[in-house]
Amino acid sequence: MRIHVSRMRARRLVGVAMLMLAASSCSREPPRPDIDVGTNTAALSAPQLEPLEPLESSGPIEVAYPRFDEPRAPLNVMPASEAACRRELKRLGVGFRDLPTIHQGASCGIDWPVQVSSIGSVRMQPAATLTCSMAATVARWTRKELVPAARWRYFSGVRTIHQGSSYSCRNIRGTARRSQHSVGNALDIMRIELTNGRDIDVRKPGWFAFRQRGFLKTVRQDGCDYFSTVLGPGYDADHADHFHFDIMPRKNGHTACR
Repeated sequence: MRIHVSRMRARRLVGVAMLMLAASSCSREPPRPDIDVGTNTAALSAPQLEPLEPLESSGPIEVAYPRFDEPRAPLNVMPASEAACRRELKRLGVGFRDLPTIHQGASCGIDWPVQVSSIGSVRMQPAATLTCSMAATVARWTRKELVPAARWRYFSGVRTIHQGSSYSCRNIRGTARRSQHSVGNALDIMRIELTNGRDIDVRKPGWFAFRQRGFLKTVRQDGCDYFSTVLGPGYDADHADHFHFDIMPRKNGHTACR
């Protein structure tokens, strides 16, 4: 009986000792990691960010509305017929430039005028302001009739066509009707200068100027195949010193060749 009591007491003492040992082990601080506390504090400071590069402007910012500093598209677009006519002028070797629209009142002007300075090697003096259609007609007549006639009669080429009037806002003299000059469809030729130095005045030649008379007659008659109106010396006093050519439209293709 005594032995049993002593064993129980010994077990209690061992249990108490174990509890005290466990409590003392829990009260200790856990081991801390080693930290460098010297001058180098980079590990503890906030991360250093690289500075942002400044943005470069690529120009004015465009928004939904148009920018008014840029050129606008032209309101008038050249018709296809006018563009085709200019290609024909280039094919014929015409030296020309486009001019701004001419408007002088209700019945004078040209929507798409050209200024002709030469036809092949033949100069136009001064440069003539015409419709493109009239310019092309003059070019065909010059190349196919005027130049060949000069070579046939004078064995020479043509250097210069001296014109007296192209576009001009005016009436037909003595009438209230507008001249074809007022719409750029007419050209008056005063003199024809040849490459051999001869200067042929269009005015009616003398009785014995057979070669000049034949040349001017040929030029005049051949013009009737190209123009709707051909007037010259002998028709009236107003045309005594020049040939008048125009392409006024007439009914049934009628021409006035006088």
